[in-house]
Order: sequence, then structure tokens, then C-alpha cells
Amino acid sequence: MLTGAVSKYGVQTDLAVEARELIVHREGPPEIPGVEVETVKTEVSFITRINITTEDGARIMEKMPGRYSTLEVPGMRERNRDVQEKISQDLAGELEKFIADIAPEAPVLVVGLGNWNATPDALGPKVVGNLMVTRHLYEMTPPEVRGGLRPVATISPGVLGLTGIETGEIIRALVVQIEPSMVICVDALASRSVKRLCTTIQIADTGINPGSGVGNRRLAINQETLGCPVIAVGVPTVIHAATIVSDAMELVQDPSKAQGPATADELPQKTQFNIDPQLITKGIPPDGDQDRRELIHSILEPYMGNMIVTPKEIDVLIDDVAEIVAGGLNAALHRSLDLERVFDYLQG
Repeated sequence: MLTGAVSKYGVQTDLAVEARELIVHREGPPEIPGVEVETVKTEVSFITRINITTEDGARIMEKMPGRYSTLEVPGMRERNRDVQEKISQDLAGELEKFIADIAPEAPVLVVGLGNWNATPDALGPKVVGNLMVTRHLYEMTPPEVRGGLRPVATISPGVLGLTGIETGEIIRALVVQIEPSMVICVDALASRSVKRLCTTIQIADTGINPGSGVGNRRLAINQETLGCPVIAVGVPTVIHAATIVSDAMELVQDPSKAQGPATADELPQKTQFNIDPQLITKGIPPDGDQDRRELIHSILEPYMGNMIVTPKEIDVLIDDVAEIVAGGLNAALHRSLDLERVFDYLQG
């Protein structure tokens, strides 16, 4: 039985789809026991739905049991309004599956996790800034003119370094006060693939651990701690430097095992280097993942430590991704609105 297979290979990722890919690729098929997978292709998105149904599956994947939907959209980096609307529509469709168990008029709290002073971590605050907030108006509005809107409240609680208060403590106190039927948390994630930065959206019904992607362990935000369902929506915006170095070494050593941004078909053309692999790996065998990981960390530690990397155009990407995620949330939470009206609101 596999145990902790993700840590076994020294991978740091918040994405369930990447954990599964790594395990299946390294350990070989068949599929992981206790993990159900479904894939769907839309006009602009490739959607992977992973359902971890057993404790064994959770232990192997190192993810909590529950549902994970991942939208992979290379076009998300393109500044094309039509494509962005279609991405938001796909996102809304997936979100509706996660909120289907609560009534259309049930109140929802949306939390924008992250530090608004750090661009790669500002996704959550930017998303809630673009949401249609209706809780303060809902009770004062006659039912016949509510137009299918639901009461939605938002908050950006900041981070521990700014407030001195655990984010989970702030949210827990607010949940007690306003009693939402569901909490939706939006956060920036860490990926292990450059190609997924700002091109992937993950939805999960397992809650979230703020800061886990960059090694900060904080109070979990989930149904157990809050007493109501918690949906996590995240987009990877950073990647660990050690992961990039590891992928580069693996490309030189054994192109067939690489998990970097290139596809399997592209790898042979992209890795015909005139370099002796032994000069790079210093005799580390192809299967010496632990040795390779220790070598990389020993080389990087004096210079970069746990350095994380983000795209140079991250400021533009964060703004675009925030609008896409906010559009999907607005459409899913306020079902009477069409996408054209949602994006008119965002542009306003």
C-alpha cells in the first residue's frame, strides 16, 4: 500500500490533480484506490473531477476526503473578454454543483484570503472586491423585486502578520455572528508546474489551510471548525524554486519521467541537451528522488532558502483572474443573472 506518495517525491502542491498525476505517473496505473476521477472537455476548459472516497485514498494523495474540481484553461492568460466570460461560465457551472445543497435564498459568506500588499497573494481580496454584496439590502427588499439574488456578505480578513489574529479565528467569530449557510474561501495556491500558474482554478469542498502552499501552517478553515459547509476556490500563483530546479535536472537525466511544463510529446524535442547527465546529478541514479531532493535543497539553501517564484506579469494576471473568479461566483450565487450582466458589473 502506498503511503504519503506525494511527500515521497518531495512535491509541494496544493492541487489535487497534480498529486494524482504524480502518483499515477511514478507508481504506474491502475488508478489510486479510493480515488474516483472524471474528465470533461468544454470549449475553453479541461475539467478534472476527483472524488477521494476513502481514508486510504486520502492518505496516498495527502488530501482530505472530498470532492475536487480543477479547471485547466490555458486561455486564462489571454486578455480576451469573450474567453474570460466562457471561463467564468464554466466555473459557475462547477460551483453550482458544490452549492446545490443549500437553498437559493440561503446566506453565503465569501472570504478573500491573502495579503493585499503582496501581489501573488492578493487574489482573495481582489475577488471579494468584485463580488455583488447583497446581504445588507436583502432584508429591506421586497421578495418580488429581489430578482433571484441571494444574501451575500464578504470579508478580507488579512493575514496574521498584519492583524495579529489568526484568519480562522476572525472567520469563526464572524460565522457565529451572521450565521451563513455556507462559507466560500478564495485563496492563492502553489503549483508544481509553471504551465498551471494563473491558468488553473481548483474548487474543493474540504475547506482550506491558509498559507499551506508556502509552508505556513495556520488554523484550518473547514466544516469542523466553522460548523457549516466550506468551499475553497483557489488559483495557483506561485511555484517553489526547488521544484523548478528538480524538474530541470529530471529533464536532463530522464526526459520520460519529467513533470514540468512540457507535455509528454514535446519532451524529446525539448531535452536534447549536449550535457552528460552525470555532471548534473553527480552520480545520483534515476530513481534516487530522496538524494536528488536533498542535493537541491543543500545547493539552494544558502542562497534562496524556500524561495518561491511567480510570473513577471503577475500584477496583470491577478487582476484578470480575479475578474474571472468573481464572475463565476456572482453567476453561481445569483442564479438569475446572466454572464453579460455580471461582466457589466465587473467593468463598472
